[in-house]
Amino acid sequence: MNILDVLQQSGGIETMARELGVNESVAQAGAAALLPSILGGFKKTTQAQPTGLDGLGGLLGQLGGGGLLDSVLGSQPTPVNQGNEILGQIFGSKEVSRTVAAGAEQQTGISSDLLKKMLPIVAMMVAGYMAKQSGDNSGNGGGLSGLIGGLLGGGSKASSGGLGGLGSLLDLDGDGNPLDDIIGMAGKLTR
Repeated sequence: MNILDVLQQSGGIETMARELGVNESVAQAGAAALLPSILGGFKKTTQAQPTGLDGLGGLLGQLGGGGLLDSVLGSQPTPVNQGNEILGQIFGSKEVSRTVAAGAEQQTGISSDLLKKMLPIVAMMVAGYMAKQSGDNSGNGGGLSGLIGGLLGGGSKASSGGLGGLGSLLDLDGDGNPLDDIIGMAGKLTR
């Protein structure tokens, strides 16, 4: 089962659609377009941390852990400031988030304004899901390693692992990490 299916079955996509006042198919298309960049951001964050996956597990815990997914699924409005914190950690700047939304707009035809509202919610769902899954293992980084490997396809291509060709659309240089290409696009937009 891929991460989009997990978010759909958990009720996250439906909740996001209801909160944003859009059709569920629009929310699903937006999430599908945003997921490769978010997962690529988590992968890059893991690689950049001296403690690797253990550091990512700690970061997820600091940001709210499994409660992030619960916050989206709860009856109260989603506290998107937590999602924005996650985006700040994995993307590093608002410019990258804007570029991700612009790329997803070109891919889906959904307005970048709506996609910018979806980004923190999708990031919370992914981070919460990863935290919950890593907590099901013995607390060491091994569970998180397997989870991230599975979400990202276990190999060098972010487009495998059930994400279809979405990751490859953003991975312009074919290195398996669409985030570096997104950051490059952001640099071109700010010039």
